[in-house]
Order: sequence, then structure tokens, then C-alpha cells
Amino acid sequence: MRFLLLLPILAIAACSPGMQAHTMAERRATLPASALPPMKRFTTTNVSPPSRSNTEIARDFLDLSFKMESGRTLPIMTRFEGPITVRVTGSPPASLEPDLKQLLTRLRREANIPISRVGPAQSANITIEVIPRAQLQRLVPQAACFVVPRTASWAQYRKQRRSGALSWATLKERDQIAIFLPGDVSPQEVRDCLHEELAQALGPLNDLYRLPDSVFNDDNFQTVLTGFDMLILRIYYAPEMHNGMTRSQAAVTLPRVLARLNPHGQRIASRPQTSPTSRAWIDAIEAALGPKGNPAARRKAATTAVTIAQNSGWNDTRLAFSLYALGRLSLSTKTESSLHAFLNSGAIYMGRKETQIQAAHVAMQLAAFTLSAGEGDATLKLVNTNLPAVAASKNAALLATLLMIKAEALEMVGRASEAHEVRIDSLGWARYGFGSDKAVRGRLAEISALAPVRKPQSTRSL
Repeated sequence: MRFLLLLPILAIAACSPGMQAHTMAERRATLPASALPPMKRFTTTNVSPPSRSNTEIARDFLDLSFKMESGRTLPIMTRFEGPITVRVTGSPPASLEPDLKQLLTRLRREANIPISRVGPAQSANITIEVIPRAQLQRLVPQAACFVVPRTASWAQYRKQRRSGALSWATLKERDQIAIFLPGDVSPQEVRDCLHEELAQALGPLNDLYRLPDSVFNDDNFQTVLTGFDMLILRIYYAPEMHNGMTRSQAAVTLPRVLARLNPHGQRIASRPQTSPTSRAWIDAIEAALGPKGNPAARRKAATTAVTIAQNSGWNDTRLAFSLYALGRLSLSTKTESSLHAFLNSGAIYMGRKETQIQAAHVAMQLAAFTLSAGEGDATLKLVNTNLPAVAASKNAALLATLLMIKAEALEMVGRASEAHEVRIDSLGWARYGFGSDKAVRGRLAEISALAPVRKPQSTRSL
């Protein structure tokens, strides 16, 4: 299940430390009523292999495959046997077709899974049904999208959802699975749901907050299947693995499977095993980001998550994410504390090769601060340093936001013609990342409002 975060990962800082609201720009970027530039999309995929040892990856596989997100233990491993078919029903948006085609191609090539598309009227192992978001969230309010076993339609799910028939824990093997995702959201949201839910339909059902380079992590920083994710799925469908394997049986088999599939991981030294993620920390971070509670309660929950992470001796993605959440939740009330939290979060993320996209999210927040303070050169340095990681992760919404910030910074330092080109570029990515013209224009206006008021020096029509 991909959770719907109350705290949007791409919400931006409202002002910089020490600045009063009245010093902020009251202007908004003006765009003509004419159509925005065409939507841009990512057409190639270059993934990096996992950068940790096979011993660590084996531990990750076991924790992903023999537990559910709820913490419930799964007694055996289950998977599909033989060729796997996928169909799409409901009202899919136009963007789904190329994104699904690209994903299925990757699964065949990178995970060696025999998966193919069939028509909507044909029976299939996996049904992807596209419905309105409001309809989906009436039944599962906390979900952006989700996956269910032993069903082939939304109507069937509604009839059976309170029965034990849909329990993953009772499966002996996978045969029929349904994915439900919204069609009236941005193309990127549809794609992100496709990647995470299809991966769970095929493989592990758990998410681990400790994973830095995986969509199997509820922090939602990774948006498309990574090299680590594809390796996990390839292990799942390796001939040495099979339905009915227990955790202990899988643990015995994994070393030779990983040695064959990931020889590079044999040469990497294992890091010390981190302590398990406590239920108390998970509850705190979910309370901070979830739909319940007022802002003060959510800030308190984020503070609790930071405290638990520090007391547990974590100096990994769990502490960094706790600090990131605290920074976001403190923006409107404790700006200096928010900046401090972002800086500490960024220091952790920037220190690890596999967390560069997380570092880029923090950099976006810091760039909003420097832009608000009128520091154009510092803003450009932050943005330019992080653009490659964002493009590699295929996060169009974040890419568009950083380019919009860059355009404002370029104008700030007197490079108006470059600013115009960068702003146009940002809008194409924003069409994919944010969807509607209204959402794109709203994001552009939001970024424009960050920069201090200045006397107009040139016309900024697009």
C-alpha cells in the first residue's frame, strides 16, 4: 500500500529564518491563458546496483518477505508460478499506457520475470483497476493506492473486504491479485502507484524505513523501482526459491542465490547490523505524517520520533527522516528550529551515496530558505548540485520545483534570459509531476512568492 501522506513531501518553506512575513514577496508569477508547454516524461532508465553487501541484502529480503506492513508475520513465502499476465480496467489516464509498458519491460529485463499485458476483457493474474480517488478513499482513507489478493475487481473487493478471503497470510501461492489506483491524479502519482503496487503484487509485502534505496519504504522518497528493488524481485523469482519456503529455509538458500545474481555484493564488507525499527518509532512517525491530530500534536509526534531515533543510536535514514518531518512541521511556528532540523537531516543524507535523492528533497527546502533571503548564488549552488540525482530518480515534481527555484535565483542575479529558458523547461516537467494546468500554475506562483520583492526590470511573460 502506498500511503497518502498528510504532510506533502514537496511542500516548501514559507520563509527564511529571521524574516518576517511582510518582507516576503506578495507578487505571483503571471502566465498567459495560452496552453503551457507540452508535458515532458522520462524515456530512459539507468539504475545503479545496490551498494551494500549480500549479507545485508539477505537480511533485507527476509524482513521484507516474511512480514507485512502491519507487523504481522507471514509463515511462508508466496509468488506467482509460470508466466504472469496483467490487464488494465476502469478509466486509465493516457499517461498510464507508456508508463506501464516501460515498467513491464524493466521487470522482464532487470528482474527476469515473465510478465506480459493482455486485453481488459481477458482473464489475468493481475488486474489494475483505475477508479476515481474519492471512490478509493471512501473505503481506504489512508491509501493513495493499494493491492489485494484473491480478487479481480473493485466490485468483488467491496463484497469480500470484511471477510478472511482477502488475507495475505492465508495464501499458499499467488494466482489472482488486484491493484486499485486513482486515475484523476497527476501522471507521476499514477506511475508511482504502478511501481510500488505492482512490486508488492509480485514480491514483498512489507516496507522497511531503514532502506535507503527502495520503494519498499513508506517515506515515499523513492518513486520508481530501484536497482535494489529489481534485485529483490529477481531473487523472488529465482529457480532456487519457491512457494511455501519458510524464513529459515530462505535464509539458507539466499547466500548462493545472491552470489549468483549479485557477485559484486560478495566483495563488499558488511556494516554492523542496525537495531530493529521499534513500533514506538513507527507509531510516532506515522502520527506526525498521518491524517489525525492537530499541527501541535503532529509536531510533538515528530519530536518523539527524533528522540527515539537518537536514543536508539540510529544515524541512518530513520533519524534523517525524523528530522525532515520535524523540519517540515516546524516551518510555520519555529522557523529557526525547522532550518536546524533540515540541516541535520541533510548532513545524514548527503553522507551516503544511496541517499542522494533524499538529500535533494532537503536541498529543496534549504533552497527555499536561501531564495527567500535573497541569496541567489547560494540558491543556484544548492539546486545545481542536486539536479543530477533528481533526474536520475525520475521525480518530475521535484525536478520542476527545483528548476522553478533556479529560475527565480537566476533572475535575482541578473541572468534573465537564462531564467526564462529554465522556467519554460520546468513547466514541461511540472505537467507530468503536478498534472493539471491549475496545479502547475499554482506551484509556479508559490515558488515566485518566495523571492523578495524587487523592482521589475524585464517582462517575464512565457
